[in-house]
Amino acid sequence: MSSINSFLSAVALAGAIGIGYGMWSIISPGEERRKELIKNLPEANPVRMEETRRKNALMLQVLKEAAETNDNVLARYSQK
Repeated sequence: MSSINSFLSAVALAGAIGIGYGMWSIISPGEERRKELIKNLPEANPVRMEETRRKNALMLQVLKEAAETNDNVLARYSQK
């Protein structure tokens, strides 16, 4: 009886995984749609990418400054 339960549990698990994979393959975009999405990402725009790099550099500067001091750095930047 235990082997039947184990077999049925394995079949149920395999069925659930199969259903999940089937639903994922139906919902996920195709290769052409994926390429179009990647092309339209903000990182594809050079101006937007440069702006992001500058923001990241400023954030890194603030974090570095905060690590070097015991003062409340957030209070300084939130007042501006």
